[in-house]
Amino acid sequence: MRIGLDLGGTKIEIVALDSMDQERLRRRVPTPQGDYSATLSAIVDLIHGAERELGCRATVGLGIPGSISVHTGTVRNANSTCLNGKALQVDLEGLLLRSVRIENDANCLALSEAMDGAARGAAVAFAVILGTGVGGGLVINGQLVSGRNRIAGEWGHNPLPWPSALEWDGPRCWCGRQGCLETWLSGPALAASHPEAADAFGLVVAADAGEPGAREALDRWLDRCARAMASLVNVLDPDVIVLGGGLSKIRDLPDRILARWRPWIFSDFVATRIDTAHHGDSSGVRGAARLWPT
Repeated sequence: MRIGLDLGGTKIEIVALDSMDQERLRRRVPTPQGDYSATLSAIVDLIHGAERELGCRATVGLGIPGSISVHTGTVRNANSTCLNGKALQVDLEGLLLRSVRIENDANCLALSEAMDGAARGAAVAFAVILGTGVGGGLVINGQLVSGRNRIAGEWGHNPLPWPSALEWDGPRCWCGRQGCLETWLSGPALAASHPEAADAFGLVVAADAGEPGAREALDRWLDRCARAMASLVNVLDPDVIVLGGGLSKIRDLPDRILARWRPWIFSDFVATRIDTAHHGDSSGVRGAARLWPT
């Protein structure tokens, strides 16, 4: 039995997969906000509770909104900032008395979708998270690519490509830089682009209903998505880009991006397709479980 967990900004999800990759258990609990010790406790309680219910001891994989530094062994680059600088892997292994495999949550999404989702059979697949944060993960020939520094796929902390004069410099990012893609493409960024929007999905609903200000804001966001994803094609030339995260649920999002990205791609034709994650917002947790082979 393989247990996977997805540690998100608002929820922690757990899934158990058997040797045939069938789900045997799934749970979600709220993420303790800004409290590292409480987050550890919540993760351990979920694992122990699942194992009691299943009647077995399982392997554990965890997806996090950041990565483990190869230099310090601690979490870095997490937008759930209470994790940064913490020895999460060491602490969890000490509490669980077993090895734990930890990867970036977008890497887990990419692995899941490459194995039996939207990128199944693709030679090169890039998975994008568009949600509270913005990230990415890369799978080549079925193998997850973490990179020499374990930052492969950190697409969200590159600058917006081909900025207009009004976009130059860009908003300040939580990471300390300005103009990161996360400051343009995340859910909070989309919501902030229209003062009358309560949240990102409220803006999308208003735009689809024809409200002029919301439509302009959504069009700007879609144009930025298209430029950002075109830069991925220019660098990686993937077979497919898989969209995950809350904003991937925007109606016809793949087609809306495909209609806009052609001028930015350095090719006479574009065969790369865009698809949404077949396992939805549970793809990442399935990928976390699959950090361990059957």
